[in-house]
Amino acid sequence: MDLKFLIVDDSLTMRRIVSNSLKNLGYSNFVEAGDGKEALDKLAADDSINFVITDWNMPVLSGLELVKAIRGDAKTSNLPILMVTTRGVKEDILQALQAKVNNYVVKPFTPQVLSEKIDQVLAVA
Repeated sequence: MDLKFLIVDDSLTMRRIVSNSLKNLGYSNFVEAGDGKEALDKLAADDSINFVITDWNMPVLSGLELVKAIRGDAKTSNLPILMVTTRGVKEDILQALQAKVNNYVVKPFTPQVLSEKIDQVLAVA
């Protein structure tokens, strides 16, 4: 399966870290968004996106709100979503899982961890 990632983070540096990690893992197809609203616009405009990696804490529309919006839209409801965040406390993880993210990565992370999480999501997708 040819994956096209949407990387959503308000930090340009973090988007670069994620995109470089993806490149190192052999994935070269991705677009970026700076917040949840921009991400929804890109999803609406591009049917070929089939994996979302999103930050939690963002202005305009948070990662959690983005996940709920993606899950609430029949066109995107089955998209694999990986949430990347500094929030590692159990309550937050539960909240993310209840919003139906497929997996969860706590910053800082290595490309290896990112790879494992992506593989886990794809294994059940």
